[in-house]
Amino acid sequence: MEQEILKARYTQQEITRKYNWIAPIYDLFGVLMESKYRQRALEIAAIRNGEKVLEVALGTGLNFVEILKRNPNGWVDGVDVSMKMVAKARNKICKTGQRNYTLHLCDCRHLPFEDEAFDVVMNQYLLDILPVEDFIPILLEFKRVLKGGGRIVLVNMTKGERWLNQIYEGIYRLKPPLLAGCRGVMAQPFLKKIGFDQFQREFVSQLGFPSEVVRGMKRNGSG
Repeated sequence: MEQEILKARYTQQEITRKYNWIAPIYDLFGVLMESKYRQRALEIAAIRNGEKVLEVALGTGLNFVEILKRNPNGWVDGVDVSMKMVAKARNKICKTGQRNYTLHLCDCRHLPFEDEAFDVVMNQYLLDILPVEDFIPILLEFKRVLKGGGRIVLVNMTKGERWLNQIYEGIYRLKPPLLAGCRGVMAQPFLKKIGFDQFQREFVSQLGFPSEVVRGMKRNGSG
């Protein structure tokens, strides 16, 4: 797991406050900077109609709405720590007319679900704002609620491959940092350490913002 990861800039309480503050304008950032990653993550997740899907850190619901479209006969749960993000997501999702979902205001370190409840767990832009020491405990919680043979799909800001990509870690070093405090990480080594396999990883750049989309599989019989 030899990768240089910059120190996280915010505490959990500060992260919650920051996302409450940016909730009203987050959709603009999401469309400009994240739309390619969301689309690719959905393609890689290959959600089958009728599955149970969990999105952790659903934000304003941009990805959640797309999951619902692909899964009208299944069930979708979403969690986030930001009350204002969840409220904005709820307003957006209500307009779809679908009722096969529940939103939860909670910390992803303690998910309110039984073991092996979901076929797919999706998460975008979480590890890249958290301390490295939180990665394994949180990923283990994701693994706990995922069925054997289930898929995990993560999107994170990652290490840039070109000079334009590397500008964003320079921005991170500013005080205060922009981009909600994201810095480059690579999730696959952490997923491998806790027993995921059959990986697929893609690098995607949008307006120079470097992200990875990583899918892993939980082995059957793996706790």
